[in-house]
Amino acid sequence: MTAGAADLTGVDRLVDQLGGDLRGRRVLVRSDLNVPLDGQSVDGPTITDDGRIRASLPTWRHLLDAGARVVVCAHLGRPKGAPDERYSLRVVADHAADLLDDHELYFVPDTVGADARAAVERLDDGEVLLLENLRFDPGETSQDAGERGAFADALAALAVAYVGDGFGAVHRAHASVVELPDRLPHAAGDLVRAEVEVLERLTGDPERPYTVVLGGAKVSDKLGVIGNLLAKVDRLVIGGGMAFTFLAAQGHEVGKSILEADQIDAVRGFLADAAQRGIEIVLPVDVLAATAHSADASYDVVPADAIPADRMGLDIGPASGRLFAERLADARTIFWNGPMGVTEFPAFAEGTRVVGQAIADSAGFTVVGGGDSAAAVRDLGFPDDAFGHISTGGGASLEYLEGKTLPGLAALAR
Repeated sequence: MTAGAADLTGVDRLVDQLGGDLRGRRVLVRSDLNVPLDGQSVDGPTITDDGRIRASLPTWRHLLDAGARVVVCAHLGRPKGAPDERYSLRVVADHAADLLDDHELYFVPDTVGADARAAVERLDDGEVLLLENLRFDPGETSQDAGERGAFADALAALAVAYVGDGFGAVHRAHASVVELPDRLPHAAGDLVRAEVEVLERLTGDPERPYTVVLGGAKVSDKLGVIGNLLAKVDRLVIGGGMAFTFLAAQGHEVGKSILEADQIDAVRGFLADAAQRGIEIVLPVDVLAATAHSADASYDVVPADAIPADRMGLDIGPASGRLFAERLADARTIFWNGPMGVTEFPAFAEGTRVVGQAIADSAGFTVVGGGDSAAAVRDLGFPDDAFGHISTGGGASLEYLEGKTLPGLAALAR
């Protein structure tokens, strides 16, 4: 949502709506706790990046300090509308309780049933209750408006007010995001307000030069962003798997690298549009060409326009890293979304590290898009304060930058 985003109001709005005091009031907070998990542990799923949990805590504390009884709802993964222990929020509750050590945090393995209602009734001032995964109930993501509405009604019965703070979900037309705000006094949480303020800086009148770095596997995921940003940026730096579709559009052999052949014509159009506008497109000049998509695959550094037919590019090469860093050096505004290579394989993470370091060294305003980018920079050892802002919402951020109206933000602004 671009138009009207600045109209979002914060938690203080609830104080006014509820007569000036939150003490003893139950407030339902929609957070984004969709953290990445490692499901290989014999002890069950473990959290590999807790950034979204830590980013949710300020809003919880804001309400707790006002004496509210905080009921948190969220989703994790993509269960099929039924309980699935692989996606239980219990592991999130345990971790959040450790982080929120000055307040009691309870977990209930239920969403709107009798156990959830009883747990809500037991909640005291300054305490937090985390409900089980919203997506265990088919009403959360249902295509039927009546089913979503019935689930929203049941959630609304648990509290007297609602705070929308799950920025990573505001682009989803789900019950807890869109229907629920209409049923209770509502406001945007601190996290959502901060995310929108950052995105307004990126889409309004950013300080120049303005450079956008895009990576990740598929160019099709970012076509809308590229199209919308061409009118706003000075330079686009393209890495990751999506770079191979750009290279193919220029007529280069990309071997067995990931390629979206059906997007080549669209990419050619973007390249022509950028040239006409005087926007610089920076592509890799060399890549690590591997024999297979595996952590221990052998590879060679080859020119980006001469990838062997039997090889696949899994990372940008050292010359590309130096080039990208050089083209980032003078930027006053940087937005980065998507890794430069297959960062889960250490041998193919160096390109992402080099780009991350160049952005961290920048004197400009720097924003790291959520999802894979946020996880990658933390995995590579960068502290959060190395960047101006690390977003919690990859898909939501991209849709905002595309100029789309995000249903969750529209609901909060009503």
